[in-house]
Amino acid sequence: MSTPDDPGIRARKRAGIETELREVGRRHLAEHGAAALSLRAVARDMNRTPSSLYRYVRNRDELLTVLIVEAYDDLGDAIDADVESRRTPRTRFVAFADALRRWAIDHPSEYALLYGSPVPGYHAPVQATARAGTRPILALAAISAAVAEPPAVVGTDPKTQSTAIAALSGLAAEPEVRAVGLSPAMLTRALTVWNLLLGSISSEVFEQMGPTTDRPDRVWAGVVDLGAALLFG
Repeated sequence: MSTPDDPGIRARKRAGIETELREVGRRHLAEHGAAALSLRAVARDMNRTPSSLYRYVRNRDELLTVLIVEAYDDLGDAIDADVESRRTPRTRFVAFADALRRWAIDHPSEYALLYGSPVPGYHAPVQATARAGTRPILALAAISAAVAEPPAVVGTDPKTQSTAIAALSGLAAEPEVRAVGLSPAMLTRALTVWNLLLGSISSEVFEQMGPTTDRPDRVWAGVVDLGAALLFG
């Protein structure tokens, strides 16, 4: 017969509390924003004392870190699922971009946590967030690596482009970047496209440009087409 002290029961109880903690934390994130997230308020909604949660997270910052890692992994999983079945670099890129936008629209508070304004007083611990945090951009890097060099763009200055590539030489030498076989020139172009996508998504999610169109999907399709041209020609 099982008793409350059995390891299996304790593990299931811990997992249940951790799941509830993340769920309530996400709800508070959506309702109040990351800056106002409070471990005390989360504990109150769980009918627990803040001290009873210290074995799971020691403070608000640790709860934010948990939510950040979970959000990055959820986004990474969504991207991987959509890109996996595509065969050409261009179709894989379109699937990547559409998955990124769809996730942001479906999870605006988590998107704001990952790619919005920094949370005052919070500094994400690199050792805890780096793996999950690099998943989305490394997915783009892997897609971009299918092309050795970016296509020429009429009107750009070769010297300016060369100095930009040189400025990112340190990043190009990072093991994660080298592992996907991304050239320094293609890395520079991929980062440009990444910023193009994030800027467009942020404008839509945060309504930064107001009611400029009733067909944001068509505007987005134009942005993605431009991004694909910058990467693959």
